[in-house]
Amino acid sequence: MCIQTPKVDKEDFSLEATSLFSACLIALVAVFTLLSLLALTIELITTVFPERRHAIDPVLAAVISTTVASVFPGARVTRIEEDS
Repeated sequence: MCIQTPKVDKEDFSLEATSLFSACLIALVAVFTLLSLLALTIELITTVFPERRHAIDPVLAAVISTTVASVFPGARVTRIEEDS
């Protein structure tokens, strides 16, 4: 039993340099467009729902003060800030 496949010219599958360049350029523009839309969406969401600043937990402040006092005798904690 023999299965014959249709013969196809290699020219049908070849991509010209200009069409390849066009495809790459279109893909690049599409990616930049989608990333720009995503950036604008994130900016809008962070504007509508800003980050809430939480107060430092009193237990955490006591632990920090106790640790500083035990490591550096006579030292006092005057301000605790969170790094962002």
